[in-house]
Amino acid sequence: MKTTHVKRAFKYRFRPTDAQAAELSRTFGCVRKVYNLALAARTEAWTRQERVNYNQTSAMLTAWKKTGELAYLNEVSSVPLQQALRHLQTAFANFFGKRAMYPRFKSRKKSRKSAEYTTSAFRFRDGKLTLAKMAEPLDIVWSRPLPEGASPSTVTVSQDAAGRWYVSLLCEDPSVKPLPATSAAVGIDVGIGHLLTLSTGEKISNPRHERRDRARLARAQRELARKARGDGANRRKARRKAARVYARIADRRRDHLHKLTTRLVRENQTIVIEDLSVRNMAKNRSLARAISDAAWAEFRSMLEYKARWYGREVIAVDRWFPSSKLCSACGTLRGGMPLNVRIWTCGSCGTVHDRDVNAAKNLLAAGLAVSVCGAGVRPQRSSPGGQSATKQKTPRREP
Repeated sequence: MKTTHVKRAFKYRFRPTDAQAAELSRTFGCVRKVYNLALAARTEAWTRQERVNYNQTSAMLTAWKKTGELAYLNEVSSVPLQQALRHLQTAFANFFGKRAMYPRFKSRKKSRKSAEYTTSAFRFRDGKLTLAKMAEPLDIVWSRPLPEGASPSTVTVSQDAAGRWYVSLLCEDPSVKPLPATSAAVGIDVGIGHLLTLSTGEKISNPRHERRDRARLARAQRELARKARGDGANRRKARRKAARVYARIADRRRDHLHKLTTRLVRENQTIVIEDLSVRNMAKNRSLARAISDAAWAEFRSMLEYKARWYGREVIAVDRWFPSSKLCSACGTLRGGMPLNVRIWTCGSCGTVHDRDVNAAKNLLAAGLAVSVCGAGVRPQRSSPGGQSATKQKTPRREP
C-alpha cells in the first residue's frame, strides 16, 4: 500500500536584490491585472447568464498578450499569470458551491502581493531556489530545514504590508504522522478574560497582544493620518511604519496560537469546542476589538488542520447549546445568566460553579455524546422554575 504524506508549506524570509525586487514587483502587478481582467470578463458573462471557465480565460490571456496595451504581460513569467486564473476558478467554484462570497477585484494597495510558481518556473538544487526570469538564486534565510529529500511542488513569493519578503515552499512532509492514540479528551471554552478555559480546570491567560502595542499603533496611525492623501513618499513611509506594528502584533499572536494548538493536539485524542459565529459576534461594537485580538477563528482553524495531521478528533458543539447555564453536576438549567456573573450556585444540587470551567465541562460531555451516539447534546433535567432544558435540534445559522 502506497504511503501518502501530508503536503506542508514551509515559509521563509528572503532578501531580494534590487533586480529581483523589481522583477517580483512587476510580476505582482501583472498577476493582479490578469486576475482583474478575467474577473471582469467572467462577471460580464455572468450578467448575460453565461458561464466562463478556466480554459476560456486562458485563451483570453493569450489574446491579451498580443495587444499593444497589454504587451507588457510577456515580460514576466507566464506561470504566475496562469496560476492567477486557476485561483479565480477556485474562487468561483467556492462561490457556486455556496462556500464563499462572490470574488472581488484585487486592489494595488490593499490586496496581498503574491505570485505562485509551479515546477516549470523555478529550479531548486542544492538548497538554492532560482525563479524564472532571474539569473541569481534567492537569498533565503533558512530558519529551519526542509524535510530530507524534499522537492517543492509549488513556490509562492509574497510581500506583506510591512515590506517583508517571504517565500513559501510546498513539500511532502514524511515527519507528519498520526500520534499514538490516547483516551484523553478535553472541552475548551474560549473567552476574553481568559483565552481558553479547559474542562480540567486549567485557565490559559489572554496575552492581549493588540492591547500591549496599542499606544505604539495609535501613534503610527496618527502620523499616517497627518500625511497628505495620495501616493507620496512620506505617506508610503508612514503606512509602512503602521504596517510594521500590525505585523508585530500578528506574528506574536500566531506564534502563541501555534504553541497552544500543538500542545492540545499532542495531549488529547478528542477536543471539543463551541461552534461560534465569530463574524457575527465581532459586530458587537463594545467587544469587537477584544474578540478580534483573541483570534478565535484562527485558533479553531489551526486546531482542526493539526488534528487531521496527527489523527485527532475535533468536535464542534452547536452554538445554541446552553453550556454556561447548565449545571455540569446534575443537569439543571438556570434561567438566565448575565455576562458579569462569573461564579454561580446550582439551585438543585448546591454545586458552586466557575462559569467558564462549568461551560468547558458541559461542552466536553456534549461532544462525547456526539462522538458516541450522534446526539446533538446530552439529555438534561428541567430547572426548578419549570423551564425545559431539553434542547431540540435547531437549524444552524449561516456564519
